[in-house]
This record gives sequence, structure tokens and C-alpha cells, in this order.
Amino acid sequence: MNQRTVLDKYRRFLPFLVWWPMVNKETVRTDFLAGLTGAIVVLPQGVAFATIAGMPPEYGLYAGMVPAIVAALFGSSWHLVSGPTTAASIVLFSSLSALAEPGTAQYVTLALTLTFMVGVIELALGLARMGALVNFISHSVIVGFTAGAAILIASKQLKNFFGVPIERGGHLNDVLVQFWNQIPNINGYVTLVAAITLFTGILVKRFWPRLPHLIIAMVVGSVVGVWMNQRFGVDVTGISTVGALPQSLPPLSSPDFSLDTIKALATPALAVTLFALTEAVSIGRSLGARSGQRIDGNQEFIGQGLSNLAGSFFSGYVATGSFNRSGLNYQAGAKTPLAAMFAGLLLMVIVLMVAPLAAYLPNAAMAGILFLVAWGLIDFHEIGHILKASRRETGIMGVTFFGALFLELELAIFAGVMLSLVLYLMRVSKPRIVSRVPDPSLPKRKFNTGDHLPQCPQLHILRIDGSIFFGSVNHIQEAFAELEEKHPEQKHLAIVAQGINFVDVAGGAALVAEARKRRARGGGFYLIKVKKGLWDSLEACGCLDEIGPNNVFQSKSAALTGIFQKLDKEICRHCDKRIFRECASVEPAPESEKES
Repeated sequence: MNQRTVLDKYRRFLPFLVWWPMVNKETVRTDFLAGLTGAIVVLPQGVAFATIAGMPPEYGLYAGMVPAIVAALFGSSWHLVSGPTTAASIVLFSSLSALAEPGTAQYVTLALTLTFMVGVIELALGLARMGALVNFISHSVIVGFTAGAAILIASKQLKNFFGVPIERGGHLNDVLVQFWNQIPNINGYVTLVAAITLFTGILVKRFWPRLPHLIIAMVVGSVVGVWMNQRFGVDVTGISTVGALPQSLPPLSSPDFSLDTIKALATPALAVTLFALTEAVSIGRSLGARSGQRIDGNQEFIGQGLSNLAGSFFSGYVATGSFNRSGLNYQAGAKTPLAAMFAGLLLMVIVLMVAPLAAYLPNAAMAGILFLVAWGLIDFHEIGHILKASRRETGIMGVTFFGALFLELELAIFAGVMLSLVLYLMRVSKPRIVSRVPDPSLPKRKFNTGDHLPQCPQLHILRIDGSIFFGSVNHIQEAFAELEEKHPEQKHLAIVAQGINFVDVAGGAALVAEARKRRARGGGFYLIKVKKGLWDSLEACGCLDEIGPNNVFQSKSAALTGIFQKLDKEICRHCDKRIFRECASVEPAPESEKES
């Protein structure tokens, strides 16, 4: 058994075997720096997300440790970083706050149980190979979603960048209105720290691209913030910091497996699962499009499921892909999932050893870093390409983009996916249908399309490009009816089926109905160049016997020879068009007989 076969056999359960050969000294160095950056960023975010979720602050940090490592090991994305997120925290709070008082032991137990149930569902979907659901998230949805989420990331940091109070949880329009009203109250000291952080990151990335620009920018911003506070005083500057964090590793925990609890959390678990998977896979797809990586939806489901299962036993609540930290991970130069693993491991080290130093990290510096991340997530080149290439794709991108800005993120994705499906169904519901005739000017008199070519007075040949299913049946039946109305003398109809992949029950019934109609008029119905998939689907629905196996041909020459035998030779004798080679075998009628 060669190495390739071994990889294919075990990649589903040990996916790290696929990317491990990519690891070398250079990738370990860049992944370590990216992981360190991510670990530093998750410090204030974890605390904030836990507060949003109604959990004790340390649980936000715990959710960024073990779950991040497990998801990186068993997922498929090289850049996706799992852990606590704003949206997942909000969904968790809305699902559990009606069942228990946020922050209490009962509430924490419910959150752990919900996390366990979400992990079970995600894992089951992955093992059942339901990752094909990812294929319904089109490229335009990803581009629009990424751009919209990037703007949201920046908008959520306006209060920290400019030092103005903005209520948490509002949509973009609410945030912008509040910010507009707060412009006279902008804090110059806070804004200076954020701006210095931002421009430091831009300059380092522009002139010294090999250096970790995000970490350097964060350090510079922190030093400036500390100096200002010491020079002028915190009361004057108003530069707030993250504050001291708890120094502890995630303790072991146990969900509540009682039947009553499971019943109470069944519906919330399904809702959270749907959202968490959509968010994680969408982020993975968006970063995969940027890095040239193909995401395995089934494996990502498995990775997310194992991540939440592990998190439920290590004091973590629902974890999913984080747009902030995944984008930061990519921008920081991560090459393999080791970066996300380093982030989880280094977060443990940081919490144990240097958590008190987080008291010197200004929130303004974090805002400057996230501004950099947000800008890097907007793919202006691809947006311009979509705008020029297709109106339909532009519409899909626009719906997803504006949905992300003014609706919930998961609703934006669903809206983009639904619009993609609707437009796709509209397109495939009208397969291309063209008339075909042998062209004497082409080698072997190949079929051609053109009004200048003469038609056989008894046989009409159509080519259908597209599957025949319930959505396209009406369009095809209308084409058959129009053909019968315009050419009632052509009682025989042959379909070039090379472009038909399959038929469903409704499609097969439409073909059978046309075959019966043609036979009733004294003609016939034929299929030419039938693919195996089409043959199997016709046989499965019992339509092949109705059409007649003898009326199905695998080649053009066999079809024309067989169909010609069924034509009315008397009509052929009076026809001088000689459409087919077989027409030469028929003795033409005398001129006097033709005239009469």
C-alpha cells in the first residue's frame, strides 16, 4: 500500500496527516508568530464574548483553548481559528437566558450541555457526509459575506478607536448614528493611540513585510498608551485597558445528561448548530478562496463537532469559526493549522504567566489592529471582477453584503444562498433546446444548427442541453408543443441526449407522454447518444420500456439508419432534399409524378 493510499484511507479521521508534510522550520516560525498574535487578540475578546453570552469572564478564555486546538487538528481549513465569537455568544444568550439566570451555576451547566449537544449534531452531520451543504454557498456569497463582515468588524471598534460610548449589539445603521452623535466627544488621546497602532502596522507591512507587523503595531500602541497614562494620567487621557485576567487553565467540567435538560435544549441546539456550522464553513471557504485551498465540508463538520465535544468537558461554551481571529491568522502569515494550535496553547501560557500584563494593553490599540484585519479581508479585486462579469452574481453578492451589514450574519448567508439557488433553478429550468440537421459541408455530415439548412419533412431532430426534471419539464413541453404547431408534418422526433445527465420522474413522464403522442400520430420518438446516467434514470422510473429500447441509440449513424427504416418511403420518393445519406437508397419519383 503506497503513501497516497494510506493518506486517503486515514485522512477522514486523521486529517493532519495531509498537511503535516508541509511543516518545516519556516512554516513553524510563521505559524508560531501568527498563533502568538491570535492568542494576544483573544485575551480581551474572550472576556467580552463571555460577558455577552452571560457566562463568567474566564469561560471566554477557556473556549479559545482546547476547542481551538481540536478544531485545527481535525478540521480541513489551514487558517480557520475556532473559539468564542460575538454572534455565537449572542445566540447562546438568547437561547438560554429564558431557562436560567445568566452567570449562575445552572446557566453554566446548561451552556456546557448545549455545547455538548451541538458537538454531537455537528459530528453526526460530518460522519453522514452532509458537508455537501457547503456547495450551496457560492463564491459570490463568500465575497459579499466577507466584505460585509469586515465592515462590521471595523464598525464594532469605532467606540474603542475614537474613545466614544456606543451601545453594544446594534446594527450598522445604529452604530453609525450613535457615532455621528458622538463626534464632538471624540477622545484625542484614545484616537492617537489607535491611529499610531494602525499606521505602525501599515508601515511595517509595507516596508518590512517579513516582520510580524500586527504584533509590532500592538506593542507600539501599548507603549504609547502606557506613556500617555503616566504622563497625563488616566483621568485625563481616558485610555482604558483590557484589565487583569484570571490566571487558570480550563478545569474539567461535566454537562447535564438528564432527559429533561436534553429535551429543553433540543430546539436551541439545532438552531445553534445550524448557525455555528454556517459561520465556520463560510469563514473557511472565504479564507480558502483567498489562499487557494479547497475546503472539505464533511471534515470541517467533524472538526467543529469534536471541538465542541471537547470544549464541553473543558469548561468551554459553543465554539465556532471566528472571523476576527481567522482573518488575523491569515493576515499574520499562517501556513498550516499549527498556527491555530499555537494560539490555543499560547493562550494557556499567557493566561498563566503574563495575564496581568494585559492590564497595560489599551483597547484603542486592539481597535487599530482590528481595523487592519478588516481592511485586509475586503477583496476589492474580486468584487470588481464580479461587478463586471455577471449581473446575477452581482445581485447575489449585493444581497449577502447588505444583509451582513443590516441583518444578522447568519441571515445574510442564508439570503445569499437562497438567492443563489433561486437564480440557479431559474437557469436550469430553461435548458438550451436547438434544432439539429446533418450539414453536408462538415466532415461526416456532422449535426449543425442553422436555419439555412434544409429540414427533413418527416423527422425533426432536437438537442437538449440540461437535465430534465420537475423544474424544466414545462419549458421542454412548451418546446414540443411549439414544434408540433409549426411542423405538424414532422411526425418523428429525435432528441440528441448528449447534454442530458438525468431525468427525474416528472421528466421521464414528459418524455413518455411525447413518445405516446408521436406514436398515436403514426410517428416515433427517439433518443440519440444516451449517457449512462440518463439510461439508468430512465430505467429506474420505468420510462425506458414506454419509449422502447429499440428507439434509444448510442451513436448518430446507428440512430439515422434505424430511424430511416421507419420513415414513409413514399414521402421520401417525392423529397428532393436528400437530408441523410440513407436517402440515396430511395429511388426518387419521376418528375411528372412529383408535379402531379
